[in-house]
Order: sequence, then structure tokens, then C-alpha cells
Amino acid sequence: MSMEVLATNLKEAIEAFKEKESFGNVNLHRARELIKDLGAYVLDVRPPEHVERENAEEAGIPGAVYIPFTELHQNLDRLPKPKNHPVVVGCKQTKLANRVAGILAALGYVNVYVLDTDIDNLIECHKAHTQE
Repeated sequence: MSMEVLATNLKEAIEAFKEKESFGNVNLHRARELIKDLGAYVLDVRPPEHVERENAEEAGIPGAVYIPFTELHQNLDRLPKPKNHPVVVGCKQTKLANRVAGILAALGYVNVYVLDTDIDNLIECHKAHTQE
């Protein structure tokens, strides 16, 4: 990827982040709306040692995929193909999720959100709603 393409991607992503409430940080309720209403792709980026029970993909969250942060570069083919498709990135404490959001922006993704809570909370919420 050339520096020119990278700069263009980052400019577009920054503009997209500026248009979003809280610069794309979303709470549990908004994340569920994005998943349910827009079919958002959920990207769980926790390292294996931080997955206490199951990851978002194993939990059956629609559109969820588990790609540990350290393996992201090896799994770019598992990211959504249309780069404007909504992506919710989650981890344990938002640190890795924010880094991945920046990487996705550099790759040209413009509809990225960061879950502002532990992704285990999203998993628990999903399970509670699917058991009803």
C-alpha cells in the first residue's frame, strides 16, 4: 500500500469517525442495534489468554469472528469485503480494539465502531436475548 493510499484512507476514516457520536465508541445497546439492524460484523480481538469462556464467534453472535490482535495480519481475508460495512471491534478493556480500529482505518474501512465495554458483556447480552 502506498503512502498516498494510506493517507487517503486515514483522511476518509477520520472524517467518518468525526461524524459518529462519541467518535465511534459505542455502548452495549448501540452495538446490539448495529448488529441487529445493520448486520454489523463483530470483531473480537482479545489474545487467547484473555478469553475466559468463549469468544464472540464461538458464542454465536451473528457476524462475529474471533481474530486475536497478534494474528490480524494473517487473517485480513476474514474481514468484510465491502469496506463500508459496519464493524464493531471489541476486546477486554478497549485498548486493543482502538488499535485495531486504527489499523482498519488505514486499510480503508470507514464504518468502524469500538465497543466501550468488555466484549464478554456483549456475549452475555447476546446469550440472554437468544434464550428468551
